[in-house]
Formats: sequence, structure tokens, C-alpha cells
Amino acid sequence: MRLTAEFWVQAYLARLRLADIPAFVVARGDATAGAVLVKQSTLDGQARAFTRSLGLDGQRVWALLAEGAEPDVDAAIARQRKYDPDLWVIEVEDRAGRHLLDEDGLAE
Repeated sequence: MRLTAEFWVQAYLARLRLADIPAFVVARGDATAGAVLVKQSTLDGQARAFTRSLGLDGQRVWALLAEGAEPDVDAAIARQRKYDPDLWVIEVEDRAGRHLLDEDGLAE
């Protein structure tokens, strides 16, 4: 059984808060089945955007959607939102580049 998007987002935000990593919901998607995109900003004009996809083994993984100057990453996110209006967008702000997406349980 898969978690609803809203439940996953709330759990992810709580995990980030516990690690003292600021994060915000920038765009709210469909509460039940919306896809989730995570933008990670290092607060120096650079950013990365991650989206969930299926790996070669059939497991869900976080894949890099865009990386580089923050305006370019924002443009890539805007294109995704145009394609999928039910998309959740979470912005994580951490100078060290932490996003916790590589921790166990976050690809579900």
C-alpha cells in the first residue's frame, strides 16, 4: 500500500525539521495521488531538483531532474508544473546541500 502524497510530504517536512533543515511547500498538488518534486537550494544561486522515478530494479528512487543556476532549475520546475498541475513542489534550503532524500524510507 502506498502513502498518500500529502501524508508523505508532511512526514518529509517533519524529518527535515528534526534535522534543522528549512523546507517549504511551494506548490500544493493532489492530496492523494500527486507526484512530488523536491528543489534543493544551496542559497548561493545554485539549485537541484529531484523527482521520484522507477529504478532499473523496479524500486522507487529519487532522480535528478535539473541542476545548475537557480533560475534555470525554477524554469524546469515550471515546465513540470505546466505538464502536471497536481505536482507537489517542496523547496529545501540548506547551504551544505542536504535534502535527506538518500535516507531509508524516503523513496516510497
